[in-house]
Amino acid sequence: MTLQKIKSLNGKDEYVLLPVSIYRVLRKEIEGELAGLKAGEDDYEPFAVEDYVDNPVALARIKARATQEELARRMKVSQAYISKIEGQANVTPKVLMKVKTALESGNPQGPRRRRKN
Repeated sequence: MTLQKIKSLNGKDEYVLLPVSIYRVLRKEIEGELAGLKAGEDDYEPFAVEDYVDNPVALARIKARATQEELARRMKVSQAYISKIEGQANVTPKVLMKVKTALESGNPQGPRRRRKN
């Protein structure tokens, strides 16, 4: 079957004329899909950042909704250092604890350090 096309002024296809029988079938399919979406059905998997980010520092920072710059400021280190540790395959527990402490503190200056006397 050849469908008739209606072109725009610049020559591009704009519309297609369909037989009414085909239109009715397509309309029922589209309405069924829309009804499924409205009912809460979906074919999507929920996004879990853990599935895409392996580095625990990057994961903790992303979950805290902090940028590398913010984390660096809280830890009193450079953004380049944060980038470096986020690029490492293994992070020491000591570094990870410092990162988590800085993120949990909410203090833009980072956790206060005790002075050694």
